[in-house]
Amino acid sequence: MFRILVADCRQEISSFNPKQTVYNDYLIVRGPELFTLDPEIESMINGARKVFTDRNDVELQPLIGASANSSGPLMQADFERLAEEFIAGFETAKGQVDGFYFSLHGAMGATEEMDPEGFLLQEARRILGHVPVVISLDLHGVLTERMLRNCDALTVFHSYPHIDLTDTGARAARLLLRILDGEVKPTTARVAVPALVRGDELITETGVYGRSIRRAQLLEETGYAVAAAMMIGNPFTDVPELCSQAVVVTNNDPKAAERAALEMAREFWEQRAQMQAQLVELPTAIERARTVDGTVIVADAADATSSGASGDSNAVLEALLESGYNGKVLAPLVDGPAVEQAFVVGVGNSARFRLGGSIDPRYKPLELEASVKMLTTGPYFFESWENEEDGGDTAVLVADQITVVLTTRAVNLFDRSLFLAHGCDPRRFDLVVVKSPHCQDQFYKAWAAGYFNVNVPGSTSADLKTLGHRYCQRPMFPLDDGVSFEPVAQLYI
Repeated sequence: MFRILVADCRQEISSFNPKQTVYNDYLIVRGPELFTLDPEIESMINGARKVFTDRNDVELQPLIGASANSSGPLMQADFERLAEEFIAGFETAKGQVDGFYFSLHGAMGATEEMDPEGFLLQEARRILGHVPVVISLDLHGVLTERMLRNCDALTVFHSYPHIDLTDTGARAARLLLRILDGEVKPTTARVAVPALVRGDELITETGVYGRSIRRAQLLEETGYAVAAAMMIGNPFTDVPELCSQAVVVTNNDPKAAERAALEMAREFWEQRAQMQAQLVELPTAIERARTVDGTVIVADAADATSSGASGDSNAVLEALLESGYNGKVLAPLVDGPAVEQAFVVGVGNSARFRLGGSIDPRYKPLELEASVKMLTTGPYFFESWENEEDGGDTAVLVADQITVVLTTRAVNLFDRSLFLAHGCDPRRFDLVVVKSPHCQDQFYKAWAAGYFNVNVPGSTSADLKTLGHRYCQRPMFPLDDGVSFEPVAQLYI
């Protein structure tokens, strides 16, 4: 009987978001609740659990799950509190487990500890000893030396937008079982690539990045590798080991792992210039929107809450008002003070509101006379993963042709869920502000008459040179000019 410890710890942060994360921002589940919380949704834990429970010789020991929506760095004291809970669990499991599956994101960050996942893996290895440890990661994760030295193997998302969470967890579980069965002795090769990328060419179904992903998938499907990935990191998680990297895990074949990782890294480097965002200046997008018959999407990826931004940018709204745009506009905004005021004003009443700029000082509040159309509290259905999102107290304001859905907390905005849950069908508007770099096509692109990725300020701007990286290794493309690349493979046996 194999006793397998299972844990989950995930958050993606933007180092450039001034709103820091605290412990209470995390949803914490403990013990068996890790498997009973939304057991059918798309998730790594659910994918792994289904594989493990198909075997009658596996006993699962769920430890803890901790997940938070993307935001700014986690306060150091709060990270230490969170880490203490994991460490206590590792201590309890010491000598009682044969393997460990750890579901991670890879782009966490604390105000002092810049490699939280590496720290947790290091502590797990120190306490649990040399039991096999397999992790799963988002392809936006920052895979570090410490992480690689304290796990035996890893699986990584193969899709962007992400639709293979369950599959990634399942692949990790199958790999851990093969190690426990004695079928696999993993050897990992990693090649760091000094490039940060962003833009439409990262969409794996249609962009050039998809070539790297399909190469990784082929390595797995043919059995050449037991796991392979081309990780692009998260350009907004400003930490020393931020970069892109090719990772190949073979079955006791370091030469094969090195060869494949080097080939993947070279191909990726050659495509780096294509994998930069093509942004439209906001005034140009607005003028073009006036000529479009149908709904226009203005994608404000610089304030993408799913990438770690604050969500309180009013840059697009301000420009629409200044330009005299007279179409019907729908936009989301994170603004706790304005929501609080709306609850005082009440449904059907009007007041002067100061909208936006309540978190990130780069935005100045925009004053609007608006009526309160709707007030809600609590979670709503999230169509992408069929779970729940919760923006806290929420208000819908209407100011002439502009409708704004205000939340108290940041939520994921890469589908229509927030709008639909609050009585706003994007199809009924002339222009919709979408705060996400990419969405699955069916949510907007499949039916919208126009789609513009606009160049506006924000903590997740695709204009990467504007962000002000302080810690990531340099030189780094495109932050620096004349960056050269001589691929070198690091081996972990």
